Formats: sequence, structure tokens, C-alpha cells
Amino acid sequence: MTTLKAHEVARFVTRPDIADGIFLAYGPDTGLVRETAQRLICNLSGDNPESVSIVTLDGIEIDADPSILAVEAKTISLFGDKRIVRVRGADKSLVMTLTELQDDLQGAAIVLESGNLPPRDALRALVEVAKNGRVLPCYPDSDEALQAMIRDTFNQQGIRVDADVVATLREILGNDREITRRELEKLCLYAATSKELIRDDVLLLCADNSMLVIDAIVDAAAGGHAEKLELALNRALSSAVDPQRLLAMCAIHFTNLRRWRTEVDAGKSPRAVLDGQRPKPHFSRAGALEQQLRLWSDNALASASARILQTTAETRCRPGLAETALRRSLLAICMMAAAH
Repeated sequence: MTTLKAHEVARFVTRPDIADGIFLAYGPDTGLVRETAQRLICNLSGDNPESVSIVTLDGIEIDADPSILAVEAKTISLFGDKRIVRVRGADKSLVMTLTELQDDLQGAAIVLESGNLPPRDALRALVEVAKNGRVLPCYPDSDEALQAMIRDTFNQQGIRVDADVVATLREILGNDREITRRELEKLCLYAATSKELIRDDVLLLCADNSMLVIDAIVDAAAGGHAEKLELALNRALSSAVDPQRLLAMCAIHFTNLRRWRTEVDAGKSPRAVLDGQRPKPHFSRAGALEQQLRLWSDNALASASARILQTTAETRCRPGLAETALRRSLLAICMMAAAH
């Protein structure tokens, strides 16, 4: 039985301790799950990846023909090379087939990609107890990890960035690893010749209308404007902005408000506090942010932050209810602001 800690996964996929078996990458960050599976397959392939037979299946395909996974895992290459079967969208419907396969893999590696699985999920439980099973949890990166990844990416490309570039990217991109990687590749290509990036470059290339909508959402909620909040939420969700991203941005916003409020309580004016921030909030939001700093006490901000974190946890366990939970939570916070 081997279930890795989240912080151990990156090191494991670089040097897996077994070459064949059942590997389950799961978690709420689909981009990180996909990246983890790709890196694992790359390292399982060894020094001669062209000699490895890699087959990719979707969970839907296996649902339609449950025997296909066993067939692909046991099919021996004409050249006797290693075989890797990658399954996207894996779920508990694979349990019966994998139970039969786990002791007779014949040198094959099965790499499963799945969503956020609870501890008692049948697929997760099967891989956890399998002698040749490895469970790789993929949870959203911390602020520190994401910022380190951003800096490392630019350093590797020899690109010099202004001091506020990393913070701006962190605010824009949220926690999805796949989106972060894609946007960093775009920025590196843009700066391939100049070897320099400034905040305006980041806003030009990475900020989209969804960021403007997110600003509208957090300002409406924190400012007590229920009608504006409803309009902004409808606009964001109809544009397929992930509720988890909205909750993450709201959490960051209320954390910032609480930090700024500490300075206000120490005697600074709201304007002086905002002017002293680096990066400085955009001038178009200055009035709204000043109002929010006057509306909220530290205790009230703590309560709002706790509610957002609780909602985030609930939506990770029950993603199908994410939109409903998001609306309910932000409306409650909006009502708190309006009551001040």
C-alpha cells in the first residue's frame, strides 16, 4: 500500500519506485492531474521512449466495452517493448477489471487520471491496497509553490521580470496548473527576444474579460451591492468561469482586505494603505476598495473569509453544487456588507 502525500508526488513521478503497476493520479486540479500523468509516463518510458507502446483510453470507451482495458494491458507488442495504458476520466466502474488485472499485469503500467475522489471511493481504495498500486493526490498549489514555479520558469528562460509581474500573474491565473503552464509558455514566447517582462505585458497577454468580471464580483460582494453581484455572477458563470476560481479570487480579496484593515486600525487612512501597496491596486477600483475598508471590521472580515474557505471545501467535495454554493455564500457576504 502506497499513498503519497501531495508534496511527495512531484519527486515520485521523477523517480518512480516501480516500473509496472497501477498508478492513480486524482484531485480537483485537472490540469495538475494531467501534468502528473504525463510526467509519470515520460519517466516510466525510460531512456528510449520511442520503443514504448502507449495507449490512451477514455473512461467512456471502457464503460461501453469493459474488456478493452484488460485487452490493451495484456496485449504484447510485436517487439516485446514496455506497454503503458493511460486512462482518462477513470472512475469506480473500472474496479472489477482492475481487481482482475492487478496481479497479472505482465509488465504493463496502467496510469489512471481521475477527479477529486473521497477516501472511501472504490477506485481509490483498490489502488491504495494493491501491492503494485501507487496513489498520487493532486491538489491545488499553494501561493508559495505557484510563485516559485513562475519564477523558476522565467529564470530557466533567462527572462528578467519586474517585481510586480509574479504577483500579478498569481492574481490573474488562479490555481489551475494547466492554465498556468499555458500562460507561462505564451509569456516566454513573447519575451524570447527581449528577455524582459513588465506588468503591462502580463495584463495585455493574460488578463481577459473574466478578470474584469471577477473584480466586479468581489467588489459587489464586499461593497454590499446585491444587484451588481447577481449581474456579475451571471456574466461570469455564463462565460464558463470556474466557480472554484471565483472562490479563490474572493478568498484572496478578503485576505488582502483583512491585511489592509490591520493597517487602518493602526492609524493609517484607507487611501494611504492602498497607495502603499505593491503592486498598487488599479486606480479604477480605488474608491470601491476604500469604501470596503471603511465598511468591514477585522472580525467581520475574518467571518467572511471563513465562510469562503468553508464553501471552497464544500465545492471540492461536491463539485456539482459549486455554483449554488458560490451564489449562496457570496450573497450572504454581500448582506453582511450591506448591514454595516
